[in-house]
Amino acid sequence: MSKLVIVGTVAFDAIETPFGKTDKILGGAATFIGLAASQFDIDMSIVSVVGGDFPKEYLDLLEKKNIDISGVEVVKDGKTFFWSGRYHNDMNTRDTLATELNVLADFNPVVPEDYKDAEYVMLGNLHPLVQLGVMEQMTHKPKLVVLDTMNFWMDNALEDLHKVISKVDVITINDEEARQLTGEYSLVVAAKKIHEMGPAYVVIKKGEHGALLFHDDNVFYAPALPLEEVFDPTGAGDTFAGGFIGYLARTDNVSFENMKNAVVFGSALASFCVEKFGTERMKDLNDPEVLKRLQQFKNLTQFEIELT
Repeated sequence: MSKLVIVGTVAFDAIETPFGKTDKILGGAATFIGLAASQFDIDMSIVSVVGGDFPKEYLDLLEKKNIDISGVEVVKDGKTFFWSGRYHNDMNTRDTLATELNVLADFNPVVPEDYKDAEYVMLGNLHPLVQLGVMEQMTHKPKLVVLDTMNFWMDNALEDLHKVISKVDVITINDEEARQLTGEYSLVVAAKKIHEMGPAYVVIKKGEHGALLFHDDNVFYAPALPLEEVFDPTGAGDTFAGGFIGYLARTDNVSFENMKNAVVFGSALASFCVEKFGTERMKDLNDPEVLKRLQQFKNLTQFEIELT
């Protein structure tokens, strides 16, 4: 069985959308990635940090999903990372109302000994130096390292970001971030420039418009499933990433053809995430629901045409 290491935030979110608002609820990149990857039969561990205010029931939930949490540091006298945001009516744009780093400000990741030889590593959105710190602890070169990042690090830690980008196999970013990172409007040209920075594979997420996978001169596109209602987009990108690397770790196949399937799995799981606030939908997701959703994706894209 393949091993997967996930590094990222385990946090509190407070969210407001046109459909309502929440108080502090479970959130964080590593949380969403882990819950998505838990749909697959893999051995995985989360590396993160929380404060003494983090409820034990949330840690119990991760363990119940067969996620090793020995790499989650609990700072008893500290406070957990907190983010609050308000989404606009189009659900594609949002305002950040509060960001409190708290224990994350001094976070030094420690990969559990049993996972330092993991074949798969998912570097969730964190400071690039923290992501590099995880890679340096690995005792063997992983089969696949996937990096997720955001425009904040492009604005504030670009040199460090370039260092970590040069060492990974796959980068997952959204279209706006791809354009900012490269200075190119065309996503095809942007992907080529990112290839030159190091990653062999580039995944560009386009939210409600699906995702693109680039490798050399090959391009694959997976649409997003049209949904009647989107309650909360928070964590959808991380859920996509968790489904993507979770599928690859389970199948232990990192070919471009298999990555196409991984992109579809990631898109399918992300489509569940947005149906409820925070992690609510992902907590109790079951296999029959996932299979049904995958069939919907297949029906959405399958067609026959005569080419004369």
